Amino acid sequence: MQQRFATNPDQLPGFDSKELRSRYLVEDIFVPGEVTAVYTHHDRIVLGGAVPAGKELPLPAFEELRSDYFLANREIGIINIGGTGTVTAGDDTFTLPHGACLYVGRGTRNVVFADAAGQEGAQFYLFSAPAHTTYETQLVLKGEGTVRELGDQLTSNRRSLNQYIHEKGIRSCQIVMGVTELHPGSMWNTMPAHTHDRRTECYLYFDVPQDARVIHLMGRPEETRHLLVADRQAVISPSWSLHSGVGTAAYSFIWAMAGENQSFDDMDAVPVTALS
Repeated sequence: MQQRFATNPDQLPGFDSKELRSRYLVEDIFVPGEVTAVYTHHDRIVLGGAVPAGKELPLPAFEELRSDYFLANREIGIINIGGTGTVTAGDDTFTLPHGACLYVGRGTRNVVFADAAGQEGAQFYLFSAPAHTTYETQLVLKGEGTVRELGDQLTSNRRSLNQYIHEKGIRSCQIVMGVTELHPGSMWNTMPAHTHDRRTECYLYFDVPQDARVIHLMGRPEETRHLLVADRQAVISPSWSLHSGVGTAAYSFIWAMAGENQSFDDMDAVPVTALS
């Protein structure tokens, strides 16, 4: 498990591109035959990936968590962005086709990832936060969540936002999680940019063409920085940092948050004209 320590906005002006990437960009999430994990001290979030590659992969406890098993004091959201796979959670096994989301509550001891029978290529994205109560383990398939159509083709940000884990969907202690898919011809996400002063948010960009990149904006409105992000890479966005991005082609991304509250619309928008 990697560890990323918390940062504050006063540090940002001194970071060069290499330092920015080492602090906020997670590049190698999906490694065949492994469970990867990054612990960020921003809201004590753990993000990572599990790629069974033909074998069963148990979710490790990780020494850094100082617990008997991973979900002893945590909850986790799982979204499959690969081929059909299965997740065993406790005594139950769930089948996750591409785009499905599984929430697993605190106290679940046995979590195992695998490819579905006769299938291959499952790639599970993992997002975990501390939990102080237990909610029911639930599965939602792609298209079955709350869908919000946002943006406009005229401003190149027409997108479909699928909310899976949220106040009116799958209940959790802290996690809010879903998937946004940009329509063909649209490249901007989350514009105007905004901050969540009460939550840390992480983006996993996927369906990014091999020869394309997403330019992810971060930092304070008056002191913005950018990261160039490739397919299946994630960005850690601290609560003080704005977030927005534009791609050289259409793409999708998983957004996931944890922190003070679960109100999706609790955000502070920053007009484009205020960015510098």
